[in-house]
Amino acid sequence: MDVAVGGIGLLAPGLSGWKESRPVLAGDRPYQPSVVLSPEASILPPNERRRSSDSVRWAVQVAQEAIEQSGVDPRNVSTVFASSGGEMSVFDQLCRVLATEERLVSPTLFHQSVHNAAAGYWGIATRSEQSSTALSCYDDSFAAGLVEAAAMVEAERCVVLLVAYDMAVPAPLNEARPITEGFAAAFVLAPPAHDSTVILRLRLEQARVGESARLPDVALERLRLNNPAARSLPLLCAIAAGVRRTVVLDWLEDQRLALTVEPCRF
Repeated sequence: MDVAVGGIGLLAPGLSGWKESRPVLAGDRPYQPSVVLSPEASILPPNERRRSSDSVRWAVQVAQEAIEQSGVDPRNVSTVFASSGGEMSVFDQLCRVLATEERLVSPTLFHQSVHNAAAGYWGIATRSEQSSTALSCYDDSFAAGLVEAAAMVEAERCVVLLVAYDMAVPAPLNEARPITEGFAAAFVLAPPAHDSTVILRLRLEQARVGESARLPDVALERLRLNNPAARSLPLLCAIAAGVRRTVVLDWLEDQRLALTVEPCRF
């Protein structure tokens, strides 16, 4: 499958925004992890922003960055939200409440616990009535989300926003799922002949052999392994390099996903 990429959003420790992060991902500047301030996610209405969780604001922030960069109307864009764990901090709060004698769960907390919470908040913010998919595929959630989004582009000839995100998992849940850093990335995908401004063209191919991509920067590689959404880093680094390059990602148990980047502009 071939798709065009018209916008990218990024948020992670030391990677605050796509444009600011490109020199680091291209290897022109050293990667220095730093604390991420709570994102503004300014597209959210004030009441929704106040009620939203950290993972919603991270997902919405990168989605907003990618959409603004692409110049497309978010009301006309279908979405795919990919997250390995979804609202793990909310799930932790629910578990703690249910462990008390009262078991008084607030309706707000309950509605935030669903896996498609971020997709719902994005739909409210943009007033979009386009199709939306929320999926999880453990450590391969980004690859699965990318395949889903690209398949939608090819089958429906529409613009699709892919958002991959996962947040740090609180204790004691982190003993089973040790994710210690948040990471979120977004891509606006379109048919190759789409008339919007295109950053690059991306070819997706199934591969049953080949070693999955590793990053030469030790700190970035640590981040890649720490968070399922950060499995997108090899692709982001290839895009940032600005040259034709193919990277291979893990995808399901016995398959690989080969991604070939053809830069158009920056």
